[in-house]
Amino acid sequence: MADSSLNAETPVADAEAAAAALARVKAEIGRAVFGQERVVELSLCAVLAGGHALLIGAPGLAKTRLVEAMGTALGLASQRIQFTPDLMPSDILGSEVLDESPSGERSFRFIRGPVFTQLLMADEINRASPRTQSALLQAMQERHVTVAGLRYDLPAPFHVLATQNPIEQEGTYALPEAQLDRFLLKVDVSYPDLDTERRILIETTRGPEAAVRPAIDAAELMKIQALVRQMPVGEKIVAAILALVREARPEQTSDPRVKRLVDWGPSPRAGQALMLAARSRALLRGRLAPSMEDVEALAEPCLGHRMAMRYDPTGEAPRLSELINDLVRNAG
Repeated sequence: MADSSLNAETPVADAEAAAAALARVKAEIGRAVFGQERVVELSLCAVLAGGHALLIGAPGLAKTRLVEAMGTALGLASQRIQFTPDLMPSDILGSEVLDESPSGERSFRFIRGPVFTQLLMADEINRASPRTQSALLQAMQERHVTVAGLRYDLPAPFHVLATQNPIEQEGTYALPEAQLDRFLLKVDVSYPDLDTERRILIETTRGPEAAVRPAIDAAELMKIQALVRQMPVGEKIVAAILALVREARPEQTSDPRVKRLVDWGPSPRAGQALMLAARSRALLRGRLAPSMEDVEALAEPCLGHRMAMRYDPTGEAPRLSELINDLVRNAG
């Protein structure tokens, strides 16, 4: 094993208790969000790994409802920001106001913005200007913000779940690569299958919607996050992740398709994200260590937003997701 020394620090009983707690979390989320098991699992993987997730899907696919249900089920304090073109950085971070005491003395007081929460929902994040989008960069990476030269720490844990509509592009701003890289996973939210949509039609139109209840609290979540980082990872899995990330870079690959089609490849942060997300998925599924199945399932969500394809005038190039899936199969 690559880090089998961690076995003594990761008792089986703790892992089993964590898996049982996460099963309760998924059950509570399932009271509000029907189907979408893969979306729920990937979103939970991002949080358990200590990261952030970008949910991309058409309107009406319960992205907002999912984030709200996750915040409640995980026992986290949550805030929602509706991103609009006129949103300013101070609307996210907060601002200083000038106070005057009864004696006439003046001083500045910092009023905290909605970023000071444990689960922040950035709704339609690509509708805000790049200046406003960049206000989240420091918070997402360093877990603190700097206003007027002073540092303000964010609550722990802190996670951003952002949504993006891929259909309407007018009045939107593409997320810069630096910000995309801050998201541990990119989660594509697709349309429900027939049985799920039938259940949605019936259960959401006949009475009050089921209330989601907390299944764990923030302290328990942080213990599970620490457990995820202690899970052992086999040398074969480490080698597969390394091979995948390096083969996805045109400068280092031996695959002629990557050299020809990929403009830029994933950074080492992609490998870190894949390692953590694979551990999280294994724990969610009741396993004590990740397998190649986890790597294959998480390769595209981890790498897809950290790569860019060149323009292919022939129109015969594979989609990026197909290329990543080919690479991960070869890496295994």
